[in-house]
Amino acid sequence: MSTQGLKNINVNNVPEHIAIIMDGNGRWAKERSLPRIAGHREGINSVREITRICGEIGVKYLTLYTFSTENWNRPKKEVNALMTLLLSTIKNEIKELHKNNVKFSAIGNISVLPKGTINGIREGIELTINNSGLNLILALNYGSRQEILNAVKNIVDEAKTGNIDSISIDEELFSSFLDTKTLPDPDLLIRTSGELRISNFLLWQSAYTEMYLTDTYWPSFREEELFKAILDFQNRERRFGKTSEQISE
Repeated sequence: MSTQGLKNINVNNVPEHIAIIMDGNGRWAKERSLPRIAGHREGINSVREITRICGEIGVKYLTLYTFSTENWNRPKKEVNALMTLLLSTIKNEIKELHKNNVKFSAIGNISVLPKGTINGIREGIELTINNSGLNLILALNYGSRQEILNAVKNIVDEAKTGNIDSISIDEELFSSFLDTKTLPDPDLLIRTSGELRISNFLLWQSAYTEMYLTDTYWPSFREEELFKAILDFQNRERRFGKTSEQISE
């Protein structure tokens, strides 16, 4: 890890939870006249490096938007290649993650993924379940609108059976029905590749999340880019609806 990067950031004010929309793999590959899957493979190197650094500097939660519900609309060949790559990556990386005390988990509807991929995910979760370092969360077959709809349906079902009184429904209760119920809301959301949207990712959870948008494609997003994002975050004033004067009191 670069000591120069550490000199610039305040290690006592590192975001507790960083979420990343990893975008630009295909464009990275196209600019190099490579097949799209080459961009996804190179993106894994970024995942490895960013995960390592986050663990080293004290980030507690890292959520990576790995495969959205809308990604099924991509060419079947690419989807199949992504699923194969996902499984091989988990198998190849999980022991090192475990060695580094990383706790691995996933959000989203993984039940419809290929059986081998599901088994690989579950094995990774079981292996690292007692680890106490960085929490690495992969958002797989995840879509925030569907997550919110599922929460509403489950709350309605609970209300019908008398387990929930409508008066008791508040933000805290609603959040407890989301995939992220055990996670704090993201402090910093990073999107790579220059796109200016959040693409159905953590809509409820990002109400007061600081956003950092960069033109850098995900395969090129490494240590220096991460430190730029964190430094930008640290230079902001998080008011949560209050005035600057109130924050400084």
